[in-house]
Formats: sequence, C-alpha cells, structure tokens
Amino acid sequence: MRFFRMPKDRIVLLLLVVSLVLYLADYFAFGRLQEIGFGFMSNVAFLPVYVLFVTLMIERVLKEREREAMIKKLNMVIGIFFSEVGTPLLKDLQAFYQDGEELSRNLRVNVRWKNDDYRSARLFLDTHDVRPDSRVGDLAALKSFLAEKKGVMLSLMENPNLLEHDSFTDLLWAVFHLIEELQARHSLLGLPASDMDHLSGDMKRAHTYLLIEWLSYMAHLQKDYPYLFSLAVRMNPMNPEARAEVS
Repeated sequence: MRFFRMPKDRIVLLLLVVSLVLYLADYFAFGRLQEIGFGFMSNVAFLPVYVLFVTLMIERVLKEREREAMIKKLNMVIGIFFSEVGTPLLKDLQAFYQDGEELSRNLRVNVRWKNDDYRSARLFLDTHDVRPDSRVGDLAALKSFLAEKKGVMLSLMENPNLLEHDSFTDLLWAVFHLIEELQARHSLLGLPASDMDHLSGDMKRAHTYLLIEWLSYMAHLQKDYPYLFSLAVRMNPMNPEARAEVS
C-alpha cells in the first residue's frame, strides 16, 4: 500500500532502478551483452504499439462505464417523469377518446409480456392513428394537472443527461408545449372549432410520444427492476380496471 502512496516521480525512479538492477543481474549471470541489447531495443521498438493498444483499451473501457452510468442516470430521470407526470397524464388523456378501447386493449402490458409483445405494441402504435379529441374530455382538469407539474417539467428539461436521448427530449418538448397552449388561453369554454382542432393536434403529438416512451420504459422495468414493474403493471394507465392492490 505504501508503494501506491509514493509520489509519481519516485515511483518512476524506483521502477527505472529495478529495471537497471535486473539488466545488470542478467549481464553478470549470463554475460550476453549483445542479446541483452537486442532484447532491450526490441522492447523499446514495441513500446509505442503497446502504449497505443493499452491506451485505446482503457479509453474504451472508461467510455463504456461512463455510458452505462449515464444510462442509469437517464433511466432514473425517465422514472421520475413517469411517476410524477407521464403515468397520470396517460390516464387523463384516455378520457379524450370517443372510443379508446382498441388503444387500451393493445397496450395492456402484463407480467407475461415478452419481447414479441412489445414489438407488436410498437407496431400497433406505428400503424394506428392516435386521435384524441379536445371536445370530449375535461380540458380544465387537464390544464390544472399540467400546471401543477410545470415545475417538474422544467427541472427535467434542465438535466444535461437528456441530450443523449432525443426521443425522450421530444416527448418533454411536446408535453411542455401542450402545457403552454392550455395556459395561454384564459378560458377553455366557447373556443372556436379551429382552436379545438389545434388543441387536439397538440394532444395527439404529446400522447403519441408518451405512449412510445412508456412502452420502452415498461420493457426496461420488466428487464432490470421487476419489483417496480409489478407495481407499474398493477397501475397500468391503459387498463381501466387496474388496481394497486395485489389480487
């Protein structure tokens, strides 16, 4: 342990002395100066290649560890978003469909889901036209809920780790834009049809991004955090019969 606590210049000097002692011991034991010189020059010639190889390998390992740490932090941020905003927002947006049964039926994630089920659900979202109608649900309640979560949204958008996750950043921007659109209107009563259609479009954008990221988040929980996944399934916002109690 004392060796690693020594100053770097002393460590370098000590290693050079050890190397010199070993070369001298080799010379006095076998007396083959030419072979010692040849071996020394061979090692010196290979040294740049060795340094390059070791440097690249260490850099690769460090980058991979940094990437894994960043992904863990990012998943924590995504988990906070769905806990505070995403999951209740998914449930609220379901009320803006005349008939959301098809959407609900294809996204009822359960503990028996496999990779093929997630792929099928994603394919459904890619081919299904998500069409919320701002005239159907309670816009005032949605505005009130999102206004309460604006601070959470702002803090999430300030997180530098999100720069590595373009699709989740797009989701945050879409939800934040919906918040601003709703807050920009002093009253949500008596809005013209064109404005209601505009709000429906904003809701569609936010809901589409939200559903896609939610599926990825559920797959992540099922793989890495089964105890969190169990609760997420029991609280599935796409299942109107979902209950937190274990039955």
